[in-house]
Amino acid sequence: MMSPVATLVPDPKDTELAVSALQVLSALDTELPVLHVSGRDVAIPHSVLVALTQVLDSFAHGEGVTVIRVHAELTTQQAAEVLNVSRPFLIRLLEDGQIEYRTVGTHRRVSAASLMRYMREDDARRKEAADALTAEARELGLT
Repeated sequence: MMSPVATLVPDPKDTELAVSALQVLSALDTELPVLHVSGRDVAIPHSVLVALTQVLDSFAHGEGVTVIRVHAELTTQQAAEVLNVSRPFLIRLLEDGQIEYRTVGTHRRVSAASLMRYMREDDARRKEAADALTAEARELGLT
């Protein structure tokens, strides 16, 4: 079974391949694309094509991606790595009730869904703060 969290980082050759693959896949205009792989036709769901296109786009720009299973439970170390924060900082978020978790024995487990919810809410808070600063700068005639 695959790990609940997989971080994929392209090397320079992957970046080149991603650019050409992205061009081909972006041109597909069908709800149920069929790929020809090793002499066989393979139908893939459209949603998988969309995800694959997003991964290829990130690779084409030299950026890595992290794939997390929606119903996965992560260790505190895995969750901290997803947020790109230290484990002690994540523990504070858990203890402050900002991210839901459960305890298994003496270990905390963070659901991927609650982690994603926190990330969306944090992004919204940051956007709101940036918008407020921009509005204040306009009022002061700084922009």
